[in-house]
Amino acid sequence: MADTPRRLLNAYSDPDFLKSRDARPLRILSEYIEPAARFERFGIKDTIVFFGSARIVPREVAEKGLVIAREAGAGLPAAERAMRMSRYYEDARTLSYRLTEWSKGLAEEGGGRRFVVCSGGGPGIMEAVNRGASEARGLNIGLNIALPFEQAENPFITNHLAFNFHYFFMRKLWFMYLAKAIVIFPGGFGTIDELFEVATLMQTGKVKKPMRLVLYGMDYWRSVINFEALVEHGTIEPDDLKLFTMVDDVDSAYIAIIDHLSGRAIEEPGSKL
Repeated sequence: MADTPRRLLNAYSDPDFLKSRDARPLRILSEYIEPAARFERFGIKDTIVFFGSARIVPREVAEKGLVIAREAGAGLPAAERAMRMSRYYEDARTLSYRLTEWSKGLAEEGGGRRFVVCSGGGPGIMEAVNRGASEARGLNIGLNIALPFEQAENPFITNHLAFNFHYFFMRKLWFMYLAKAIVIFPGGFGTIDELFEVATLMQTGKVKKPMRLVLYGMDYWRSVINFEALVEHGTIEPDDLKLFTMVDDVDSAYIAIIDHLSGRAIEEPGSKL
């Protein structure tokens, strides 16, 4: 009796091959092509990107933690710090809500979807951003990254605009590719990495499009990074400090972004990297 013929897989449907070292270029390319196709399908022309810590919690969570710490008589400094930092969650949520309401008006007038709010898709500030846009009943984007900790997808991302990347550099490309404004809230290594990468691309002229870079939280950024010292040591030029605007409240951030986007940026949809 003849053996049953073996069912062969095409290379593009062979999971072992696709996960192999040889197929790495295909995996990288897929993280460009698939998001590009999805953005085109849903008419996403450009974005407002938010960066910030995954560890900052909502005010209601911080308040509960503070009560528990006081009752237990332990962990009070950490709970008080979480309470102080929770203002940034609430501010990111409010700013995202206001920007989404504004951008929805543009979509109704001109077709397509302009200046859609985009985050890293995880918890903390990222969750606040997607949450605010969702509460404004607008589309919002989450560019998640596969990590062993901290980076579960938050529940407020628009379903068909939730992405998951393996490669950090492809995720960073999509942050920059459609962005017309970037708001950076307090954060750690990842946020600071994103800040300096954006600033470097702007400083070196690799970003050809109109771009507004806003640092949110004056006390935080001035205590964490001494920008003036970079000028004093001659490692950047004084004019490099003009690459960003530093603000400390939602109204100032909103005005800085809207003033920029209502100018050249609104007339130049699409990406210019």
